[in-house]
Amino acid sequence: MSQAMTRDLLSGDEAIARGAFEAGIAVATAYPGTPSTEILETIASGFPSIDAQWSPNEKAALEVGLGASMGGARTLVAMKHVGLNVAADPLFTASYTGVTGALVIVTADDPSLHSSQNEQDNRWYARAAKMVMLEPSDSQEAKDFVLQAAKISERFDTPVLFRITTRIAHSKSIVTLSEPSEPRPVEAFTPRRRKYVMIPAYARRRHVLVEERLQALAGFAEESDLNRIEEGSGDVGIITSGIAYQYVREAFPEVPVLKLGMTFPLPEGLIRRFAASVEKCVVVEELDDILTRDIRAMGIDVAGKAAPFRLGELDVERVRAVVEEVETDTKAAAVKSRPPALCPGCPHRATFYVLKKCKAIVTGDIGCYTLGVLAPLEMMESCVCMGASIGMAFGLRKALSPDEARRVVGVIGDSTFFHSGVEGLIDAVYNGADGVVMILDNRTTAMTGGQGHAGTGDTLSGRAGNEIAIEGICKGIGVSHVVTLDPFETDKLQAEVLAAFDRPGVSVIVAKSPCVLLCHPERVTPARIDADKCKHCGKCLDIGCRAISPQEESPVIDEALCTGCGLCVDVCPFGAIHIENE
Repeated sequence: MSQAMTRDLLSGDEAIARGAFEAGIAVATAYPGTPSTEILETIASGFPSIDAQWSPNEKAALEVGLGASMGGARTLVAMKHVGLNVAADPLFTASYTGVTGALVIVTADDPSLHSSQNEQDNRWYARAAKMVMLEPSDSQEAKDFVLQAAKISERFDTPVLFRITTRIAHSKSIVTLSEPSEPRPVEAFTPRRRKYVMIPAYARRRHVLVEERLQALAGFAEESDLNRIEEGSGDVGIITSGIAYQYVREAFPEVPVLKLGMTFPLPEGLIRRFAASVEKCVVVEELDDILTRDIRAMGIDVAGKAAPFRLGELDVERVRAVVEEVETDTKAAAVKSRPPALCPGCPHRATFYVLKKCKAIVTGDIGCYTLGVLAPLEMMESCVCMGASIGMAFGLRKALSPDEARRVVGVIGDSTFFHSGVEGLIDAVYNGADGVVMILDNRTTAMTGGQGHAGTGDTLSGRAGNEIAIEGICKGIGVSHVVTLDPFETDKLQAEVLAAFDRPGVSVIVAKSPCVLLCHPERVTPARIDADKCKHCGKCLDIGCRAISPQEESPVIDEALCTGCGLCVDVCPFGAIHIENE
């Protein structure tokens, strides 16, 4: 992105990256997670003056950010909403320590669960951690609010939560660019032990400052241009924030609106004045009724949403229904579904095919391989959070009969293993458990777009990093049996899984084959089906490859989709599928 440009069309994620540059952010950290991934990718590719890195998980990212802030650097840490759960431990104490250089923490919420396991509302975190929260409503504000957040952070000695949603992150709008701020000067480190060492005696004193800070921030909220009243006509006024503001303005262009860009702490006086200026005041917000509850707790009579509108995203029609208090069909328009599926040639398909043959009971995890739950594979019984598969596998074994327990397999991806799977494996080894873990090493963080991680050594900046061997970690913590296999060698993998079922101790099978999107050759020889040999058994369709489709005479392989992985050749019991170069 050219610094000489004055205007640009940017997504919210790109605008936050630009805002980081303009705000003099020196350090940026994250773990990739939709819809926040592009923030760090844009920083790394467009603003090399910022030291940007992927961390193994969000907790580590925030701890690096807090350390950089302690040293005086302005810092931005980005994650999706569930990532803030992982980072919650340092987050709450960072509210006590405060900052030296600004610390801006982006939480990207995902209403309607476009790519997430829940649609939690992270505005609760601001209230629980007693930390200021800003919410932009478009790309311009996404950029501008980063500088505002940095200034607030340093003025009030506080980390700042910066909440966006999927629509803000990925929608594009025109942004006017500004010149970058001067970075904070590099100063010699000054010990501040009573500020940063949170032993109880020091933490008690810091807690007093947190409460005083909230009072000061509440006063700031009254005067800040982050919150503004937009005059209008009519008896109804609307209080709103974030992307909901855009829907309100489209649905009701003439009504008076109180737009909140700072949603914690709230400007009570401003809200009272606005509510008193209209006959009826309606709060329009996505997900939980957080603003509605807070405003009602002030003794102000406001209308909120009916129960159905607390689920999923808002849109213009739903906002009209909220304000006009009419019933509406909250269901999406009927569209023929096309569920997601593993890519043709994906090594995870071969892994699940083998696990199905072995009659395994699979506890799963977060990643592309979660799609193994869908038909026709249907080989996953749980998916809760990053890293949960391993702990759940060993917990499930405790509750089952011996015959069922032996068939339990915890399945986790390589990036997820580094993120938070290691602890579950340590737990199992420490407690002398028996059982099987499969680590699906496709050499990337595939679900979020193919980012590097600790196991690949590919860093965000492009500098060479250290590749950390999964097998070495497993052996180092005492796993009794570790083996690495190519999942497309299905006979070998099946034999290893069956042997591991009856092996004492913890067994780890690393199913290692690169993501097909990373290694797809320019030319492949596709598989073909010999209709004369085909017995219509359906085995090739049972692997769920989208390159294979049923036809009246025999299934057909789409040569444009086929990667020549050969799994269907192995699956066919009648030799009807072949690859000519074999």
